[in-house]
Amino acid sequence: MSDVFLYVLGTAQDAGIPHPNCYCDHCKRAWEDNSFKRLAASIAIVWPEEKQWHLIDASPDLREQMAALQRKYGMEGQLMDGITLTHAHLGHYPGLLFLGREAIGAKGITTYAGKKMKQLLEESAPWSQLTGLGNIKVEEINEGSCIRIGEGVVVRPVEVPHRNEFSETWGFWVEGPNRKLLYIPDIDRWDEWEVDLREAVLEADICLLDATFHSVKEIEDMGRDYREIPHPVMTETMERLHDLADTTEIYFTHFNHTNPAIDPDHPFAKQVREAGFHIAEDGMELRL
Repeated sequence: MSDVFLYVLGTAQDAGIPHPNCYCDHCKRAWEDNSFKRLAASIAIVWPEEKQWHLIDASPDLREQMAALQRKYGMEGQLMDGITLTHAHLGHYPGLLFLGREAIGAKGITTYAGKKMKQLLEESAPWSQLTGLGNIKVEEINEGSCIRIGEGVVVRPVEVPHRNEFSETWGFWVEGPNRKLLYIPDIDRWDEWEVDLREAVLEADICLLDATFHSVKEIEDMGRDYREIPHPVMTETMERLHDLADTTEIYFTHFNHTNPAIDPDHPFAKQVREAGFHIAEDGMELRL
């Protein structure tokens, strides 16, 4: 069987880094230093020899992300074979519009989504134009779905609690030929998930987990109430999983522009690394 890779297309919270209308130190640095820039969280499963790839989440940065993947693997002009969507928030599905009439004009890209998301894509403009013209073909998924996206790879959705204004929210198990990945870029609280986080992490070989904010203090410094922010903070996740970092490769992703973990020289970023955890980077590749 040929090699299969996970390619990290983006690691930022929905609006990316630099964040719109923000001139904090991180955002100013990202404007001036392209290497500090982060695109919205998204991953792809890639079969380089077969020249095939599958996208998980179509972010607003899809144009740039697609070009990076195609150029890395020598797939210029090769569209994804399929797309799987986590939920209907800014960073996770607007990139679908690039597949439509005004841009690529794709034909029949199979797009896996939950029941509410499928209804949104088929009945609400402008998404309904994509389905009406056949740019995408939406297939409904549920908790028991088993999606065979390519040779040797199965994706299994697991529903997670999150702000579900327009759709349900999914995390995904990605079972490759050799390793099993758990991808959860968005979740409200680990305690609200019906699955035990520690058991899930032990089941996985690799995890990419929600790291929007690093601590409660970060949120308070923004003038926000932690109780109103639907994300677990990194310090809590690290405390829960402190003894599992040597067993499972645990990466953090979906960083807000205020998160000090994105600065490799910040003491907190060093603390994350010293504790055995990893900070995911745009363009990172992992063998599955």
